[in-house]
Amino acid sequence: MLGRNKFQRATQSMSDNLEAQVTRRQFLQMVVGGTVAAGILTAGGVGLAAVTGPYSLVVERVQIALRNLPSAAEGMRIVQLSDFHLYPFTKLPHIERAIVLANSLEPDVIVLTGDYVLESAEAIFDLAPTLAQLNPRTAFLAAMGNHDYWTNATVIAQGFAEQGIRLLQNEHVTLPNGVVIAGLDDPWSGMPDLAATLEGIQAEQPVVLLAHEPDFFDLFATDPRLDLMLSGHTHGGQINLPIFGAPYLPRYGRKYVRGHHLLGAAQLYVNRGIGTTGGNFRLDAAPEVTEITLVRL
Repeated sequence: MLGRNKFQRATQSMSDNLEAQVTRRQFLQMVVGGTVAAGILTAGGVGLAAVTGPYSLVVERVQIALRNLPSAAEGMRIVQLSDFHLYPFTKLPHIERAIVLANSLEPDVIVLTGDYVLESAEAIFDLAPTLAQLNPRTAFLAAMGNHDYWTNATVIAQGFAEQGIRLLQNEHVTLPNGVVIAGLDDPWSGMPDLAATLEGIQAEQPVVLLAHEPDFFDLFATDPRLDLMLSGHTHGGQINLPIFGAPYLPRYGRKYVRGHHLLGAAQLYVNRGIGTTGGNFRLDAAPEVTEITLVRL
């Protein structure tokens, strides 16, 4: 299990070993240049996809088997949404469509895995009332992302509190069916404390951890209590060019980019998100509403 000091040392070590960041301007240049080039090669098909991609919402359905899942939780459905990045590229109507789609799935639990705004924390006061329209049967829980800290985490938390949305920061809740939903403060920019987040959880309890950046999975999976981690952050690459793939992936989102992953007994799912950064572009990375069905292993 990771204590606070060990966790902080491991996190710093990961940061020290990462290569230099690509700047937002460089990213935009790659995206625009790459999309134009690919569009020429495919007679405009890729260019069209880059324009329509940000709005083509997709439901990804995945079944995940967990050890020690109580019989009462068999078939429990979790809907995950992430990376809304409200304003300036992503607007409320797009997010509202995602909310309607999520509610149509009639989930037991809805979880949000961070990055609610992009450039201004005040956007949360537009976003949170829209998010409050989400209507799960049992629980509605959220965790923080790096952009929420880069703008103003206190304002983000205030926006959620005003709408009664439960924000988990190094804490967990146990659902009536015995499943634990834990929320870690943003691993990159917050004050994450895995020991405090999982304190009091017994080995036989199934744990679903909300943690924004997926590449911390290797570190968190060393705690034997972790069963499933849900992340966002990468946008699935956001722009994935033919042959070349994604020209840019964010720090802590370069190993686990999208979808379902296994590491020993622990599992990870990475959601592609709803919004965009660097420009209103998506290519081969459709915005995603994830429906996760839990079954017994």
